[in-house]
Amino acid sequence: MIPKDPVMLLSYVNTQLRDFYPTLTEFCRSNQIDENALKEKLALIDYEYDESENRFV
Repeated sequence: MIPKDPVMLLSYVNTQLRDFYPTLTEFCRSNQIDENALKEKLALIDYEYDESENRFV
């Protein structure tokens, strides 16, 4: 289950990207998550996806 709290979500997603997924798109596809909705939710706590680092910063 994916966390609903934005801070917990950030930690979860970055860990998944670091350990299992080479891109955010692959993570979202595999977990059936709307990529834009995920980006919007994490933008609420001032985090953006950095493609070159494959994580939210």
